Amino acid sequence: MKKSLIAVAVVGAASMSTQALARDTINIVGSSTVFPFATTVAEKFGNTTEFNTPKIESTGSGGGLKLFCAGVGVEHPDITNASRRIKVSEFEKCQENGVDEIVEVKIGYDGIALANSKEAEQFDLTLRDIFLALAKDVPNPDGSEELVANPYETWKEVNPDLPDAKIEVLGPPPTSGTRDAFAELAMEGGCKTFDWIKDMKSEDKSKYKAVCHGVREDGAYVEAGENDNLIVQKLDANPEALGIFGFSFLDQNTDKVQGSMINGVAPTFDSIASGDYPVSRSLYFYVKKAHVGTIPGMEEYVAEFTSENAWGPEGYLADKGLIPLPEDMREKVASAAQNMEPMSSPK
Repeated sequence: MKKSLIAVAVVGAASMSTQALARDTINIVGSSTVFPFATTVAEKFGNTTEFNTPKIESTGSGGGLKLFCAGVGVEHPDITNASRRIKVSEFEKCQENGVDEIVEVKIGYDGIALANSKEAEQFDLTLRDIFLALAKDVPNPDGSEELVANPYETWKEVNPDLPDAKIEVLGPPPTSGTRDAFAELAMEGGCKTFDWIKDMKSEDKSKYKAVCHGVREDGAYVEAGENDNLIVQKLDANPEALGIFGFSFLDQNTDKVQGSMINGVAPTFDSIASGDYPVSRSLYFYVKKAHVGTIPGMEEYVAEFTSENAWGPEGYLADKGLIPLPEDMREKVASAAQNMEPMSSPK
């Protein structure tokens, strides 16, 4: 009965326009980091099945989840990609708008690279260096336990061992999952190396997050949009700058850019898979179960993505830079995804 009502809602929404009524193609939005993996699966899916090749838009993780959670009906996306896990607030927004059954699919791991042109010197950074270079407010350089507006203009001012080059970092906007993950893993990782700031977390969690995740707005950090390929092109043209993007983009452009060492570890397939590289995160996509059975091919697309031929160690996504999940986890995730088991709140 419930499935019938959902199908009626989806088909009813479709009658709003001829275009909606005719939709027989999976609509996917979300993360620019997951975009190349999803596009590869979609092309394979379109070429080897009776279904249309899914339409995929790179909107950023936050933007994709906003669109995904807006409601049920063919005017809304069927799947959203994310380079971070769905937030509690986003999950609750989905529930409020009738998107009450969401299938979460963790697809693998990715490292976030802080890279520069191969024409320039390779950086060897600590998490503390990254925080001091990019945070909006930093500890007073005089050593006192107070925060001041970030005064650092060059990397050498941050750390005498670093190049005497202007701090200029091209990175994603706040709507990006890569930005969220970079703030949590790299910025906060460096921030909490100051014990008195770390203690702030138990005293005032909001202030702690504002300090550790706040990115400077004086031009040293340049929001370069959701197109990671564009950042790679800009680094190639400007050897003085660094850029932030997922490992897959570094892996696909090793002729142009190089990843910085972070805490003495380079961003490589093996270092990310082992957990040694400190700026690593999980990648996901989310399926709107209400659309399964109404939009053709959704179950089959999920089955293709979670097949060993795609996401396994020897699969075609590994060639694109995706770091596979461990075998037992892949089996568990694939089973839940292919059975369309809804997730619970990510609390």
